[in-house]
Amino acid sequence: MTTPLVEVEDLSVGFDLPDGRVEAVRGVSFTLGRERLGIVGESGSGKSQTGRALLGLTAKNGTVTAKRLAFDGIDLLRASERERRALRGSRMTMVMQDPRYSLNPVMTVEQQIVEAYRAHRRVSRAEARDAALAMLQSVRIDQPQRVLALYPHELSGGMGQRVMIAMMLITGPELLIADEPTSALDVTVRGDVLRILDALVAERGMGLILISHDLELVASFCDCVLVMYAGRIVEELRADALHDAKHPYTRGLIGCLPRLDRDRHPLPVLDRDPAWAL
Repeated sequence: MTTPLVEVEDLSVGFDLPDGRVEAVRGVSFTLGRERLGIVGESGSGKSQTGRALLGLTAKNGTVTAKRLAFDGIDLLRASERERRALRGSRMTMVMQDPRYSLNPVMTVEQQIVEAYRAHRRVSRAEARDAALAMLQSVRIDQPQRVLALYPHELSGGMGQRVMIAMMLITGPELLIADEPTSALDVTVRGDVLRILDALVAERGMGLILISHDLELVASFCDCVLVMYAGRIVEELRADALHDAKHPYTRGLIGCLPRLDRDRHPLPVLDRDPAWAL
């Protein structure tokens, strides 16, 4: 039997704050093969903290517990910080939501991609630069030689996101966690970025976790979907069956979407049941 790429069982993430403890993720369980998994829900539902826990990026005031948290059979809870660093950026990577806050504003694109590559691969600077050029071409950036010399503030939103994707994929990871990778982009550029991710996942045989609040996007792009509310998974289903969801929270989110084929003014408001959070 093939070992899943990612195994998560009863994951919880909590934070000690001045006014008390907040449980951001509560009892989350799922497995991931070399496929595309979407995690959807409102802001604060625990989506990003689930991804950060896998990579060991939980803030210092946070506590991560689980019955099992594994990547390719490696127990991430028992792994040393040195072992986690060796995995992070090399075999497991994460594309953050907005490149304006992820790219270093005082370093060129070349400096940042080359630094990321050489941190995990024993290559010369010239070899790393060649790899950076090839990676920029693979994410469909025109004139990659010119782009290498640019600073982040000289990039458009779509180009910055492509640079971030190139930086995260240059080491050839087996798992990519994309946290709202298209939220700051217009519809046309968003489609381009998703097509790039789709092609790279297919070509490299990677596992992808796409974190988003956009149900339609996830339904059209992913294989499976987890719906999160108040730190818990309330429903798990295949992406092509999203509109057949049974849980009232999922149904409520779908019902709040605007439609072009009918008049929906005012848009429905989601009625929350306290029992969903239990």
